Amino acid sequence: MKIAFSPCPNDTFIFHGWVHNKIPGAAQLDVTYADIDKTNGWAADSDSYDMLKISCAALPWVLSDYALLPCGGALGRGCGPLILTAKGSAAVQDPTALSGKRVAVPSERSTAYLLFRLWVAQQVPNGVGEIVILPFHEIMPAVRDGKVDAGLVIHEARFTYPSYGLEQVTDLGKWWEDDTGLPIPLGAIVARRDLDLQAIANWTKASVVQAWAHPEETQEYVLAHAQEMNPEVAQAHINLYVNDFSLDLGKDGYAAIEALLNRAADEGLVPKLPKEAFHPFY
Repeated sequence: MKIAFSPCPNDTFIFHGWVHNKIPGAAQLDVTYADIDKTNGWAADSDSYDMLKISCAALPWVLSDYALLPCGGALGRGCGPLILTAKGSAAVQDPTALSGKRVAVPSERSTAYLLFRLWVAQQVPNGVGEIVILPFHEIMPAVRDGKVDAGLVIHEARFTYPSYGLEQVTDLGKWWEDDTGLPIPLGAIVARRDLDLQAIANWTKASVVQAWAHPEETQEYVLAHAQEMNPEVAQAHINLYVNDFSLDLGKDGYAAIEALLNRAADEGLVPKLPKEAFHPFY
């Protein structure tokens, strides 16, 4: 099976067991490691992959061909995207200072960007200026070096942004949780609808369980692919993004995804969810 997921610690941790043939009966994986912006595009515009890790925000464009698996994704609380700017920026005290500014984001079809647009509509009445798409690991250096005025960051940037001399404008995850009471729906695992979806879901769950049972076995693989090589940062990333929702979305997980995408559709930001969007798992 051809699969594409990010080199981030949560993805490599989750899929370590399956990639390394530790899941009995599971199909052999042919892995491509790619940034979320690329996997979002591949899911929408290509049939080259059997499984992909994508943003929850990209689901409306892919659910006719791919099914959302109830496991392997990234949802949670206290783990949302951050808007960062240089120290001393007026935007730290007054978000309206972002009006007309250049902002770097990791993908136009990411949950982070969707949350950002919903937040801007509420907090920056005149809107921001130019949106610049950058790989997520290039965003903080771009803000630090003055190439953009602010950056929307994800993943381990939550733990490392002070080292770049940056300050937080807002935590979009906290904003979302305060507004809805629901977890933040970040990443999703999808598989082609013409495959044995139940088997794939079972193998994915088994890989999560394997990683939790033998975390020491995953470390070399995780660190070999991580953008942040510090083992403590990688472990903090895993602790934050690999949780009960990674094993099973459950009622709250599906409700969070539905709430995000329905709210975004009402704002005209994404297509409306198709009928029975989460079939056959929900």
